Amino acid sequence: MNLSEVLKDRTMQGMNIVHRSIAKLSKGRLGGTLGAMPVFEVTTTGRSSGRARTVMLTAPVRRDDMFVFVASKGGDDRHPDWYRNLVAHPEFSVRPAGGGDPIALVARTATTEEKAALWPEIVDAYRGYAGYQKKTDRDIPVVIAQPASA
Repeated sequence: MNLSEVLKDRTMQGMNIVHRSIAKLSKGRLGGTLGAMPVFEVTTTGRSSGRARTVMLTAPVRRDDMFVFVASKGGDDRHPDWYRNLVAHPEFSVRPAGGGDPIALVARTATTEEKAALWPEIVDAYRGYAGYQKKTDRDIPVVIAQPASA
C-alpha cells in the first residue's frame, strides 16, 4: 500500500470515528441520516483478526427487513475493508446511528441483475454513487443484507 492509500484510509477511519461519536452523543439527532439515507453502525467480524469492526454506513435502499449497502469507498480502486470482512464472514449486525437494538443480518453481494435493478434507486438516493463508479474501473459491489431467517 502506498502513502496516498494509507492517508486516504486513515482519513476515512478518522471521519468514521467522529461521525459515530457525534451520532452517539446526540442519540442520532445529528449524523443519523445523510441526506435522505439512514445511517447505521455496521459491525462486521474482521477477516484476519476475528475481532468486531464497526463502521458507519448509509443504506440508500431499505425495504422491510432488507438493507442495501454500497461498497463504493468513495470511488477508490480498492474494496472497503467492511466489504471484504462481509465476504469472509457474512453474519453481521446493524443498529441505527446513535443507538438502538442491533439487528443480526446475513450479507451477500448482489448479482449483476439485482445490482442493475437496484442501481437507479441507489443513485436516486445519492447521486454521488454514480460518480464513484465513474472514478474507478472496479465494479462497485452492492450488498444485500437480510435476517438469517429471511
